[in-house]
Amino acid sequence: MNVSFAPARPAGAYALAIPVWSEDLLADRLAGVAEPGRTLAARAAEAQRFERELGAVAELFVQDGDTARRLLLVGLGANRDEQGLYERVGGTLAGRLLISGETRLVIDLSGLGLSGEAAARIGFGAAARSWRYDIYRTKLGRKQKPTLEDIVVVGAEDGAETAWQARSALLDGISFTRELVTEPANILYPESFVERARKRLEPLGVEIEVLDEKKMAELGFGALLGVGQGSVKPPRLLVMRWNGGGAAKPVVFIGKGITFDTGGISIKPAAGMEAMKWDMGGAGAVTGAMVALAGRKAKANIVGICALAENMPDGNAQRPGDVVTSLSGQTIEVINTDAEGRLVLADAMTWAQREYKPETLVDLATLTGAMIIALGHEYGGMFSNDDGLAARLDAAGRAVGDKLWRMPLGEPYDKLIESQIADMKNVGPREGGSITAAVFLQRFVENGVKWAHLDIAGMAWSEKAGHLYDKGATGFGVALLDRFVADNFEG
Repeated sequence: MNVSFAPARPAGAYALAIPVWSEDLLADRLAGVAEPGRTLAARAAEAQRFERELGAVAELFVQDGDTARRLLLVGLGANRDEQGLYERVGGTLAGRLLISGETRLVIDLSGLGLSGEAAARIGFGAAARSWRYDIYRTKLGRKQKPTLEDIVVVGAEDGAETAWQARSALLDGISFTRELVTEPANILYPESFVERARKRLEPLGVEIEVLDEKKMAELGFGALLGVGQGSVKPPRLLVMRWNGGGAAKPVVFIGKGITFDTGGISIKPAAGMEAMKWDMGGAGAVTGAMVALAGRKAKANIVGICALAENMPDGNAQRPGDVVTSLSGQTIEVINTDAEGRLVLADAMTWAQREYKPETLVDLATLTGAMIIALGHEYGGMFSNDDGLAARLDAAGRAVGDKLWRMPLGEPYDKLIESQIADMKNVGPREGGSITAAVFLQRFVENGVKWAHLDIAGMAWSEKAGHLYDKGATGFGVALLDRFVADNFEG
């Protein structure tokens, strides 16, 4: 999607959108529309019960010179401080017109006194909502093909182009995450994930390091390797380093990267198993965040790590009851091979802390179905050993729309994963399943490290469209991490 900014409406053919605040008079906002189109638009808005609430749209065609122009009135609502307001307006319009036959949309902000930042946010929302991944569709119907190619935002104050630069980098990161999450597992597996990330990130100045299965075996990655031993696709540890902050200690982000999850020997039901191609949503988010941060030249040191494996049930697969020794030296009784994400994260967390001595470590994972039961698809779950870190992540999430809800930790939950024959087992009882997964991970956090675990199982993929994404991969977590870094680690 091409997004541009201009002082006034261009000539030629395009659809025209006019945003309206709740208190605005339609006659004022429609001043640039010639009669009888202005009267027709006002009547059409009333007939469609357009009350200017945020995201509401009234649509009609009006005569504009010698052409009939599609005109959309879009509501801005009444609360000018609402988070995500302008992104939602842009996303609503793009979603409405994406396959409409229109190729160009002009969004006219004239008379609203909006900043260039607001204009950039509208453009971002429109571009984000327009993302599609149709490369495997060979027979897409004419009315299913996207037609919208250009979005021009006009009439805002100066600064839109500058504000767009950072948002363009964020859009690149979100788009890359969606691409990774959408790809099928026969295309995206640990080795190909690494190569796709390398191709995308090295040109941006990100340093790439990869640990293969032999190197991990030498080091003692028993938990991660145990997950991947049933697959012909060998596991990988992908390390991405962005050095933009001088000598400061890096912030470390770790993503669960199970490129396909059958459940292993504890196999999942067949119905819906195809969705487990996105069980690498945490790794996808971390990789996309690295694209965004490097793309805008973030003034911070960031390390992104993806623990990549495929969980399959062949004759060499890990069995329920096996005991593995993690990189930390702690032993784990594997009660359920479908609780594999915490195993790969445990070794990745230990390695990251040994290598980089971070003060702050955040992991993202599509970890538990129990998280979806608890929070649905409205919030990602957040667990943390530090109140300040939790508050900063929560603030970043609210600012960009990647909402988090903090969940509890504590000794009573920790006792539920005690094993009779090892240091711990990898699952507790059914009750509190997301919490016992989190306290399992907490056992691998070293003293003094501020840590947060984000369980995004309900957020990486959506079965319905939102105002910034269509049905499918959402890109959740990329904007969150980007904003978290910007607010807390850049001067």
